[in-house]
Amino acid sequence: MEERTRAYLRGRFGDYYRRSERALPPAAERREWGYIPWSAGATTMVRHESVLDLGDIDDFLARERPRHVYFSAARYRDPGAGTMGGKGWQTADLVFDLDADHLPGVDPDADSYAEMLRACKAELLDLLALLEADFGFENLQVVFSGGRGYHVHVRDPGVCELGREARREIVAYVRGADVAFEDLLTTEAVAGMGRETPAEKRSLDPTGGWSRRVHRRIVSTVDDLLAADREAALARLEAFDGIGEGRASAILRAAERNYDEIEAGNVDVHPAFLTFARALFERTLREESAAIDEPVTTDVNRLIRFPGSLHGGTGLVVTPIDRADLDGFDPLVDAVPEQFVGHEVRIRGDGGPPVQLRGETFRVPDAVTTVPEYAAVFLMARGRAEKERE
Repeated sequence: MEERTRAYLRGRFGDYYRRSERALPPAAERREWGYIPWSAGATTMVRHESVLDLGDIDDFLARERPRHVYFSAARYRDPGAGTMGGKGWQTADLVFDLDADHLPGVDPDADSYAEMLRACKAELLDLLALLEADFGFENLQVVFSGGRGYHVHVRDPGVCELGREARREIVAYVRGADVAFEDLLTTEAVAGMGRETPAEKRSLDPTGGWSRRVHRRIVSTVDDLLAADREAALARLEAFDGIGEGRASAILRAAERNYDEIEAGNVDVHPAFLTFARALFERTLREESAAIDEPVTTDVNRLIRFPGSLHGGTGLVVTPIDRADLDGFDPLVDAVPEQFVGHEVRIRGDGGPPVQLRGETFRVPDAVTTVPEYAAVFLMARGRAEKERE
């Protein structure tokens, strides 16, 4: 990045901070703060700072105009101490990070930034469903990271005292790690139909956990199959790996004859139905788990982006989102700073792919061009353009 570009961005970040407001996290005075300045060369974080060291946060941001701003998930007795051991750890928010670059099915080299963010939002909705329905968490703050994904801060009473191992168990549950279909089943001996010896019945617990999620998927799919005409139902079943025409017919007959048993959790109504249930388990795990970044959640000393600050790699706002507004939230519209709207800037682009912001698509020629400032800031922060003299 050229010095002219760096100076321009630092100045405009300062203008943003002077003309905007943001809320401090709970217990801000007990958290460590850190920031990365607009310096040339290697990126170096200034950390081990407290609010006492920085002074009023809004004044600090307007004065220092940092490239990135962070605060700790943890609360400390002495957050400004120069070593982690000297800080005196007390509690820490439970923080989840979703990064589009790390999601299954996302190819950063082929997918556009907008496509990656859409995929990440879908993953976020899966994560929130797990946190709210399965764990019962209520005190959640959802934040667009300003870059490639989302953060979720959980501050429910009791959860902040959890250590690394307990957080690791939560991560494993959310990611669906090491969950096996057989582990979800309960087995009981039942009198066989016309047999002299007992048979075993395998069932899913419909009341909680991944077992409930798989059971819900099975019942919903069975409902759809029974509501469809026979040919469509069989075709849908045959689309599953390992289910041919014969098994499909057996599954449909078992569903018709044993619906109440299936609704109660029984997946052993027919050997073919057990194969079907196992396939739906795999689909449930794949579609309802969330590919969170494990080190972020298990690190009880983690620094996380400050909501309301600017992301130095995009110029977008690290945006807190009300839960009720999440469905309609579009980061490429709603996280664009209003302070950068209204005039144009001359840049020299890199000739790379176009970018989408505020509902418009901007081409980036390998030449001098004029674009709205919010697009110019985005491209310069991403390293895709340099500032030209006006």
